[in-house]
Amino acid sequence: MHQKRTIVSCLVAMAILTGCNSSSDPVPKPPVESSTLPYFSEWPQIDSQIDKDQAIETHIALILGQMTLEEKVGQMVQPNLPEVTPAEAKQYKLGSILNGGGAWPNNNKYASAADWVYAADQYWEALEEAYADRGFKVPFMWATDAVHGHNNVYRATVFPHNIGLGAANNPELIKQIGQATAKEVSATGLDWTFAPTVASPRDYRWGRVYEGYSEDPEIIHLYAGKMVEGLQGGAEGLKGQTNVISNVKHWVGDGGTLDGKDRGENYYSEEYLRNIHATGYFSGLDAGAQVVMSSFNSWHNPANYDQNAGSDSATYNHKLHGSKYLLNDILKEKMGFDGLIVTDWNGQGELSGCSAANCPEAVNAGNDIFMVTARSDWKAFYNNVISQVNDGTISMQRIDDAVTRILRVKMRANLWEKPKPSLRQLAGNDDILGSDSHRALARQAVSESLVLLKNKDAVLPLSKSKPYIILGSAANSIQKQTGGWSLTWQGDGNTIAKDFPGASTLKMALEDEVGAANVYTSESSAPPEAIAIVVIGEDPYAEMFGDIKASQTLEFSSLKASYAADLAIVKAMKEVGRQVVTVFYSGRPLYVNEELNHSDAFVAAWLPGTEAGGITDVLFAHSGADFKGRLSYSWPMKKCSTTINRHAPNIENYVTPSMEQDIEGEHKPLFPYGYGLAYASSDQQGVTEDLDDLPLDTREFGCGVDEPDNGVANVNLEIFGPSENGEYQPRIAGEANGWAAVDVDRGAVTTIGSLSVTPINYLHQQDAVKLEFGSSIAEIFFETLDGAGSDRNAYVNADSSLQFDIQLLSEAPASMRLRADCEYPCTAELDISGALPAVRTEGDAEWDTVKIPLSCLVAEGMEFSFVDKVFLLQSAAPVTVNLGNIRYVPRSLDAAEDALTCEGL
Repeated sequence: MHQKRTIVSCLVAMAILTGCNSSSDPVPKPPVESSTLPYFSEWPQIDSQIDKDQAIETHIALILGQMTLEEKVGQMVQPNLPEVTPAEAKQYKLGSILNGGGAWPNNNKYASAADWVYAADQYWEALEEAYADRGFKVPFMWATDAVHGHNNVYRATVFPHNIGLGAANNPELIKQIGQATAKEVSATGLDWTFAPTVASPRDYRWGRVYEGYSEDPEIIHLYAGKMVEGLQGGAEGLKGQTNVISNVKHWVGDGGTLDGKDRGENYYSEEYLRNIHATGYFSGLDAGAQVVMSSFNSWHNPANYDQNAGSDSATYNHKLHGSKYLLNDILKEKMGFDGLIVTDWNGQGELSGCSAANCPEAVNAGNDIFMVTARSDWKAFYNNVISQVNDGTISMQRIDDAVTRILRVKMRANLWEKPKPSLRQLAGNDDILGSDSHRALARQAVSESLVLLKNKDAVLPLSKSKPYIILGSAANSIQKQTGGWSLTWQGDGNTIAKDFPGASTLKMALEDEVGAANVYTSESSAPPEAIAIVVIGEDPYAEMFGDIKASQTLEFSSLKASYAADLAIVKAMKEVGRQVVTVFYSGRPLYVNEELNHSDAFVAAWLPGTEAGGITDVLFAHSGADFKGRLSYSWPMKKCSTTINRHAPNIENYVTPSMEQDIEGEHKPLFPYGYGLAYASSDQQGVTEDLDDLPLDTREFGCGVDEPDNGVANVNLEIFGPSENGEYQPRIAGEANGWAAVDVDRGAVTTIGSLSVTPINYLHQQDAVKLEFGSSIAEIFFETLDGAGSDRNAYVNADSSLQFDIQLLSEAPASMRLRADCEYPCTAELDISGALPAVRTEGDAEWDTVKIPLSCLVAEGMEFSFVDKVFLLQSAAPVTVNLGNIRYVPRSLDAAEDALTCEGL
């Protein structure tokens, strides 16, 4: 049944663009009028801007009829750049590659546009040669995560993350950002971006909230199509050389997982899945998006099992990568999507009984291209699929469907006619990366995304004639501004001088505004009349590592010790009598009642990117600039108001799902969806609380537990692996570098002397490391970010064990030391060389788990009341191990009867 979608009226569009959603209105209005989004009683049929072309279909059929099975399967395999050479791409006739976060040509973080184009040429030419004697050819394409600009590339423009753009309420701005991003991607010779993300994040504990435009389906529905239009340029633009293939992701429901867990469990009804979590696909696919990416999450619904023919009810974990119902029956058949479906990073390996290298269930479910990132895995996957077709496990019809779709997308992108990357219109032009016009657009986006939450006594706008003191962990931090997916995967390891030339931190922007002589960076040196601008915010994070854990709440100041220091600065400035303007960088709304109480003005700046001048433009009201941003997420009043979402306006008689909190009751937001002050505001838009005296939530235990631990831990301490939140930084040191600590890059190889650390995939993406020790003594350790000790006695009281997963890949050394430090020289050390497991072959899917009672370290003198290095592994002899999933586990969660004994150690 074809269900027509309504078109946004000119009146509504003008209301959004001209800002008639004025902050002077007594009652806050939502950023988007509800009439823009209809109710979807069924999955709608796509009405794509890019129609099926019979000439293309005829050409596809002609090529498909000549391809061997091996050539077809090669089209379905997509390795990561460091794991495939042009020669291998030629040998296996691969259809595409990707570069994950932290993957650059020649592993050079500072690769120029010309370097990227040269690398693209090598693969393009390799595939030309591969088909030289076949009488036909199939061109190559390269995909990347250009999700807020061409963010993996040095010198590229970094726009605000989607959470900020959602607050900007400007769909035409979204289209312009898409156009600018497409040009920068084209300048590097690449063809396809994994964007936009169209998730509806419903739980603020999810570490990917900032990737979503809004908690509400309306803005997402309005924005997704605009971003696709900008990136692809419609049917004609996609054929040209200044646009790229667009990819809506992740299908479907990743923003609705229980407790906000990444790759978690979605329990929404099909009606709500369709009307809350899928609306971005409807507009994005109507706009012509050619690719949909499968989601890591599960969907627990009978339809997802009952319609998956051949699935085993005893083992199928409802993962979307294995959902024939949603991938094939709904998306391809009912909705009529004729583009291709790509998996997420080794997502097929998360299906029950599957690995990254072997998963016929994911092929049969309807995925067409498979990110199989590691060399050993993608080669095995290639051979396994061929064998599975030959033995009937996978039908040739399924393979032909996949390859037909891949060829169709390549033809629509005109890849048969486009010259090699270096000969294209924008190829290798470094001036396009971070061009003045693109930076100006990014600066505009920053300005329009800012949301003013408090402005006591009209302290804002600021005056250029006054002195200012600027403090806080984010005042001069490009990492906190840009967030995750910024040059590196997690957004860490970056500095402004080396990694973001031409960018501006807020401190730099303030100095440009009022002169460096009027900007002070210490309270003691600033004159009494100086206004304090305190810039605070979250450290960068991306998927998996950004989740707020069960033992934590939404309280910003309690998430990390450094965040508590930011609160202390805000309070100190207020206590000495200064006016305080707080600027908050965050990837989600967080509980900041105490920070608000001690601030005269409070600005939610989200993750603005590289152009902090967009903040000072509004703070100083340049040319009449005002705050235009309106909350596209509700803001919490309490520490565990984790899912206080606006009720879906397109669903009549909307009933809050069991995993969502009632926004009219105990968990009423502090600031509702649509809130945002402006300089002309005469009130607080219906917010009745005294923003100088907000009540403080006294909860002292995590949102994921029912009671405080009372000194006995009741949840795991996740140190390193798929469930950690980046509280502990992996670092290496050794004799070769004078024992100077070096941060481990989570997305690239880190080396000192003869110790090399390589990120590898274990349970999830790059969640483990391969350690190659040499002949000089060296160590890897996991330390609090600021090096200060923290109290972990609750884990001793809980009779916990230190557990880690390991693969020993070479003979054990005569001595391997495991250590924990309580602000060294307070330390405890054990020799675990005799307790290491048997040697495994590299590529073996099985890992071993080592469990050591914390009491053994206590017996050796460890004081867990101020532990800073929670895990340290040291070797003085050559050995190679894979290491991951390091955690402290209370006995109540694992009796650890198979743990090593202190006597044995």
